[in-house]
Amino acid sequence: MSTATPVSPRGTLGVDTPKGPAQILANRRGLAKLLLLAVVAAVVVPLLSAKYGAAWPHALTVDVSGPLDKTSSWIIDNRDSHWLFVYFLGHLSNAVVLSVRGVYLLLLALGWTGVTAGVTLLAWRVAGWRIALTALLSFVVSGLLGMWVPTMQTLALMVVAVVVSVAVGALLGLAAGLSDRLFRILRPVLDTMQVLPAFAYLLPVVLVFGIGVPAALLATVIYAAPPMARLTALGLRGADAGVLEASASLGATGRQRLLTARLPLARKELLLGVNQTIMMALSMAVIASVIGAAGLGDRVYQALASVDVGAALAAAIPIVLLAIVMDRTTAAAGEKIGADTSAAGPAFLRGWRAWTGVAVVTAALALLGRLSGSLVWPTGWAVDIAHPVNDFKEWMVNHLYSGVPVVGGTADWAAHFTNWVLNPLRDGLTALPWYGTLLLVAALAWLIGTWRTALTAVLAMAAIGVLGVWKPSMNTLSQVLAALVVTLVLGFAIGILAAGSKRLEAILRPVLDVMQTMPQFVYLIPVVALFAVGRAPAAAAAVVYALPAVIRITTQGLRQVDPAAMESARSLGATRWQILRQVQLPLARPALLLAVNQGVVLVLAVVIIGGLVGGGALGYDVVTGLATGDLGLGLVAGVAIVCLGLMLDRVTQPTERRTTGKGA
Repeated sequence: MSTATPVSPRGTLGVDTPKGPAQILANRRGLAKLLLLAVVAAVVVPLLSAKYGAAWPHALTVDVSGPLDKTSSWIIDNRDSHWLFVYFLGHLSNAVVLSVRGVYLLLLALGWTGVTAGVTLLAWRVAGWRIALTALLSFVVSGLLGMWVPTMQTLALMVVAVVVSVAVGALLGLAAGLSDRLFRILRPVLDTMQVLPAFAYLLPVVLVFGIGVPAALLATVIYAAPPMARLTALGLRGADAGVLEASASLGATGRQRLLTARLPLARKELLLGVNQTIMMALSMAVIASVIGAAGLGDRVYQALASVDVGAALAAAIPIVLLAIVMDRTTAAAGEKIGADTSAAGPAFLRGWRAWTGVAVVTAALALLGRLSGSLVWPTGWAVDIAHPVNDFKEWMVNHLYSGVPVVGGTADWAAHFTNWVLNPLRDGLTALPWYGTLLLVAALAWLIGTWRTALTAVLAMAAIGVLGVWKPSMNTLSQVLAALVVTLVLGFAIGILAAGSKRLEAILRPVLDVMQTMPQFVYLIPVVALFAVGRAPAAAAAVVYALPAVIRITTQGLRQVDPAAMESARSLGATRWQILRQVQLPLARPALLLAVNQGVVLVLAVVIIGGLVGGGALGYDVVTGLATGDLGLGLVAGVAIVCLGLMLDRVTQPTERRTTGKGA
């Protein structure tokens, strides 16, 4: 056995690593905070307990359902007569319908040969032959699955939604990037837009525009524009100060500095914003199907209603393939733009002969397809995978649902997880006095941050009580915490293994790609088949949906640790476990905190959708509010979810993490 020398907590290079909970509690400041909190608790808790009791007092609640219901009624009564709807929103709705219909008719006119050729050649010109081959296979598979027309409907909606989202996000980001005041104003708005569950967007949008494409597109824009705004602002604010000073010294005006210096320097962030906007818009395609968006999302939603795993998978595969093609193409373009610093821009944007050739070949193949008499994928070439997939699902249910020797079936696992984890956690949070919860939140947020952090977290929790949804919020919080712990344990473990093995990372990469691009609804179908309805399948779907992001961020963070620090530790005789525990994990702490943040957001999103499969609590209120048109019920639950997300962010992210920026 080797006698390895332990690595210093300061790291092998003698650089202070970020402080963790143990270091926080070990210093005097942390102990002083704990002592002050203990004194406050000793004084405040008896007073509040004697006056109000354990449950949130009714006297401290505000009923907002009345004004919201009146607003809903006014919108319904005036939607066909008020000038705001007739002369503005009505024209906006018509413009959306005409735009989406125009793109859809263009895709149909090109035919399956023209669309396939055009997308393949575009991917080849921008990203290379590998991505072009992926694009070709993706559209061929969509046709073979019998999903050509729904794919074109989704693609038409996506094209218009992405264009509008990019335009709106770029304008907001431009304003925030050039003005500190607007940046401070927009940041909490964008935070709210990203944390608010997608279902909560749907209800007010449906009230204004009704069921159909305009409501679906507007909800998609609200959901997909924030990443573009964030990254645009980040790129403009992070422009090299030396370049800007040199431009100003040459007498350039503010507009000239923007066009010749700021925007070119931020072009990589701008394209990354386009990439993220595309992914967010596509993830919204299925949810938007609830309010009348046709296409692949509608097929997935119908399959969910009948628990038809085969039909859902046949519609979900084209969504995944579309996402992969768009992600790879825009990511490759971003890398080329970032690497090419020439004034003329990257090579793929130059060369009019090549682009003319792309257009000519596309038009020729489109004409050939029209002459063959088939504008859509021939039905005789379709392959039915629904029946084999459903047969396999039935086999799994019959063999795994119950009766598995020793380990038990999935029904037993769901029951045990509900009885041993979800129920005790829910009962504990519900039984904990409201003031005790607020003090606990304040303590956790203050220990890793400042008094402002603690105040924000406490106010977020207090807002939940004021809205009168304290008990269902505690139920939702129990599901989120349980799913988050499982996600982080599995994500960190798999991420650590992948960071240490390139072969494992290569094996996991396509699996994680599929898991990240699969629509949220699709996860609900197999878990319902295996676990039945209830809170356990909602938590399981949340874990599966959030796991890829945690694994990816953990792996990337560990891989980016300074190799010199690890080599120095090895030279001191440290074991692999010591290097991981005392060097890699401390130095990768910012990435691990980002993984926690993304885990919170993604778990919260799917736990809410779990209201469709028996998750209950706030998710059920949001879904019920949408189904019944109850603006008060749905919107209050949505705001409570935002408050939960804000609180969880404050108690899991140290102050320096937020001040340096969380990313998009």
